Amino acid sequence: MPRVIFQDEHETFRDSVRRFFKAEIEPQVPRWRSQGYVDAQAFRRLGEQGYLLMWAPEAYGGSGNADLRYEQIVQEENARHGDSGFYFNLHSMIVAPYIAMLGTEEQQQRYLPPAVRGDLILAIAMTEPAAGSDLAGMKAHAEDCGDHWLLNGSKTYISNGIQAGAVIVAARTIPESRTGMGLFIVDADAPGFRRSRRLEKLGLDAQDTAELFFDNVKVSKSNVLGDPTQGFRNMVRFLATERLMVAISSVAHAQVAFDLTLDFVKERRAFGRPIGALQNTRFQLADMRARLDSTQTFVDQCVLLANAGRLSAEVASEAKLLGSELENEVIDACLQLHGGMGYMEEHRISRMYRDARVTRIFAGSSEIMKEIISRGLGLDDRKLV
Repeated sequence: MPRVIFQDEHETFRDSVRRFFKAEIEPQVPRWRSQGYVDAQAFRRLGEQGYLLMWAPEAYGGSGNADLRYEQIVQEENARHGDSGFYFNLHSMIVAPYIAMLGTEEQQQRYLPPAVRGDLILAIAMTEPAAGSDLAGMKAHAEDCGDHWLLNGSKTYISNGIQAGAVIVAARTIPESRTGMGLFIVDADAPGFRRSRRLEKLGLDAQDTAELFFDNVKVSKSNVLGDPTQGFRNMVRFLATERLMVAISSVAHAQVAFDLTLDFVKERRAFGRPIGALQNTRFQLADMRARLDSTQTFVDQCVLLANAGRLSAEVASEAKLLGSELENEVIDACLQLHGGMGYMEEHRISRMYRDARVTRIFAGSSEIMKEIISRGLGLDDRKLV
């Protein structure tokens, strides 16, 4: 189905992004997946092209372009010619906006220009061993010591955790409150801050994921983001954008799997004819095509809503739920159509299958998305019981 949200300037931009990813990113992917992380130089190359923090004001080195369609295009081309583990969108669209919207002028001057250039990789640390989707269960805590805060605790499953030069850390600041939290910028060289080895995962082989530990880390008052008691509210505020980013990447990933499989079934033969001629194959691909088109249209409209500042938490949750569930269902069906070849690591569909599974978990699990959507319908069990 033709997509109607893009204009000529967007298509010109896509052509440029595609050439860049095919020439400079795609050839590096096998090595990145083998070594377990994306080279820091790749972030710098994206920065040189102007693909990081495109929304950032020119005063900080950005282009001041807040049209999310441009970010959507970069993510889609990364899904096709890059790798799902290249988390530049986490850096650009999930972490950096905290600094832009909550940070002081001094914090913005200190962190945004190097983030725009790709010289500084950003991460955010929310999840803990006993507190994943339930942020209110967080144990990490920070104590106000007058001229600084003292941060203690641990975080896990932190993306970009190994290479990040600065990490935004969520920690409890009001012990008796489930939501009294602050957000603190911890620099990589802060005494008392250490990282674990890179965590081994089912998929996303090129993504450096780590445990982070904070042992009496002194955080200057100049490194506190916003009100140190309103961190929970601010995290909830930013989650809608994060979930839209997941939806964009999920649908793009599923579309790539569909295209690979469509080519495969036209060439692969069984019983004397291409397997694409078999009714089961034709019907499965027809069903996928219809569902991909409908979900893509929904996500595209969410991008326009976000551009207009009208994307609600409930609708963003719908996009994340639909996109991540569809991604997994499509890639599973595509792997099945590849037969035994699909189970081989040398074939991309096998790696895509492993990479996709986590999207139904991170940024809020599918179950949490349903909870948010149902509460938006007035079906809040806390009020109905």
